[in-house]
Amino acid sequence: MNLKEIKELIRVFDKSGLSKLKLKKDDFEIAMQKGESAPLPSPQPPQHSQPLPPQPLPQNEGEQEKRESVKGEYITSPMVGTFYRAPSPDSPPFVKVGDKVSKGETLCIIEAMKIFNEIEAEFDCKILEILVEDGQPVEYDMPLFLVERL
Repeated sequence: MNLKEIKELIRVFDKSGLSKLKLKKDDFEIAMQKGESAPLPSPQPPQHSQPLPPQPLPQNEGEQEKRESVKGEYITSPMVGTFYRAPSPDSPPFVKVGDKVSKGETLCIIEAMKIFNEIEAEFDCKILEILVEDGQPVEYDMPLFLVERL
């Protein structure tokens, strides 16, 4: 199976009423599961965003004004893996702080089980902060970017 077929399979599985799917074709095998159990890494799982958590009380008024002016959401990791800002070490990063990103544009790559998964923006946004270093391991639902919806 090629990457396009795998993405389509995941999309169909996500919209279906199935809770588990295991597919074996020649030397290729993939297993997917929905529900309460731990998520299985997949080539292109859905991206998650969540509201910014409450901030601790600032030490002085200047910090308080700065924190009140920062509004946004986190884009979190949909899987466990290794975070990469660029497609290769010699390439420029996909996004930088201050960039305006369109829905569907690639933000980063997460390598999981020798598969490089492009993480795309689910909505138009502006990158306020990149929270992870290049090559750093990431956990499921770990904040990667602080963004502002456009």
